[in-house]
Amino acid sequence: MSPLAFSYLFVAAIALTLALKLWLGTRQIRHVAAHRATVPAAFASGIGLAAHQRAADYTIARVRLALVESALGAAVVIGFTLLGGVQALHAALLAFLPQADLVRRLALIGAVVAIGGLIDLPLAWYRQFRLESRFGFNRMTLALWFADLAKGAALGAALGLPFAAAVLWLMQASPQHWWWWVWALWMAFNLFVLVLYPTVIAPLFNRFVPLEQGPVRDRVEALLARCGFRSNGLFVMDGSRRSAHGNAYFTGLGRSKRIVFFDTLLARLSGEEIEAVLAHELGHFRHRHIAKRIAASFALSLGGLAVLGFLAAQPWFFHGLGVAPAVDRDALALVLFVLALPWFTFALRPLASLVSRRHEFEADAFAAREASAADLAAALVKLYEDNAATLTPDPLHSAFYDSHPPAAQRIGRLSALAARA
Repeated sequence: MSPLAFSYLFVAAIALTLALKLWLGTRQIRHVAAHRATVPAAFASGIGLAAHQRAADYTIARVRLALVESALGAAVVIGFTLLGGVQALHAALLAFLPQADLVRRLALIGAVVAIGGLIDLPLAWYRQFRLESRFGFNRMTLALWFADLAKGAALGAALGLPFAAAVLWLMQASPQHWWWWVWALWMAFNLFVLVLYPTVIAPLFNRFVPLEQGPVRDRVEALLARCGFRSNGLFVMDGSRRSAHGNAYFTGLGRSKRIVFFDTLLARLSGEEIEAVLAHELGHFRHRHIAKRIAASFALSLGGLAVLGFLAAQPWFFHGLGVAPAVDRDALALVLFVLALPWFTFALRPLASLVSRRHEFEADAFAAREASAADLAAALVKLYEDNAATLTPDPLHSAFYDSHPPAAQRIGRLSALAARA
């Protein structure tokens, strides 16, 4: 392939992806707006018209912001590639650090990440302090927001730079088969972070306290005993410090597994509903969804690294993306691949969403057996209302963007399971 042909292919991928996102976003806005005036019959007894309309307005506002973010992302990628941004950064670092090869290559990767993050900051601020505040979700102060940014940057550097250095070393040490070794390193790194997250990473951002003794804990422990599930503790997270959104999740691997409830979730749901939500999460573990997703991620990463291994040896890949490398081809290949890949793979998102939705239905069925389908449905309706989740998403938009089934489908299945019980 010629460099010019690949440049045209890259521009076409960006244009088609942007057009697809715009079309899907427009469909979502129109569909949600068209159903704004009436609460769906299945939810009429649990959600009022004002809450339904708030969810519609929140959904529309988020879609509009996402479209702006997509357009900005395309502009940034084109600026880095075809307009010479990466090439200019590399030339400047080559002049400033002519002898420090590894430092220069790490600096190139870090500079691209930092510049992209700085460009995204205004929209991130707007999302948190304008959009989320407008709908009553934001509880974060500006000082806490900046503290989270600083912690995130420091953590990213502490974990990311050594990993990137190891990848660059492997690419030089084994020019033909480096991507196999990088894949093994990538798997080990991800598993290490999963083990580290509950006890080291998450406490940097939130406070976790043991779930207090009482009826809720008794109910939760009884459920865990019935399901034969062991965890390293039941914890409550101060989610209300940052947001009014509620959630519950499992985190960690092996003996580091923890069950975490947002304090906002505990304040809203009854003991029976909390048990049903936890049973749903246990369903993911019983059906090995987490292990399957990790395995799928590792398989996809191997394919991606194999493609990168091929592209890193092709001059047209570099020249087609606005770079003429004399040195540091490994770092440049990594940067260009990460910038370009999302624009070629967006159309595959419905496949991942389809698998995720099947897992959610399986976890719901498990919760119906071990707890109560009616209680889980009641909990979900409260969470839909509290999180301002639209009850009437556009089907195509939902197929691309939603990892969970639409509200009507999910509640409909749970109602059928409850009726059988």
